[in-house]
Amino acid sequence: MNKIVIIGISLLILLQGANIHFKDLVEMGELMEHYQFHTEEYGDNFVVFVSKHYGELKVSHSQKHQEEQKDHEKLPFQHQQAPCAQHLVFVLGSDNFIHSYSEIPLASKGNFHYKISYSHIWGDNPFQPPKHA
Repeated sequence: MNKIVIIGISLLILLQGANIHFKDLVEMGELMEHYQFHTEEYGDNFVVFVSKHYGELKVSHSQKHQEEQKDHEKLPFQHQQAPCAQHLVFVLGSDNFIHSYSEIPLASKGNFHYKISYSHIWGDNPFQPPKHA
């Protein structure tokens, strides 16, 4: 079950990164029907079809075929998004890098205490392990 959830979340992130919405996946049937209409009516192959609906021929195709406008609105990947208008710019003068000084102290006192954590098991008793073999 964990693997299914992980795969599902990974696919969701992948599709959102590619700007593909769930609505686009549902509308894929409309895309195939409209492609078949273009194949039968105009003899278009898939590359020309994509160019007419998503590429450089989109404007001329929309102007010539106003009667298909309601079908074009049902096609997937038609959502409009404004490009990201947030541009962050940091301007630093060249002297900021030349005259910069480090704020890191060179010597610091440690706040720790070290104590030997082992003790002699046998001590100084007469029962000690042999020292020489």
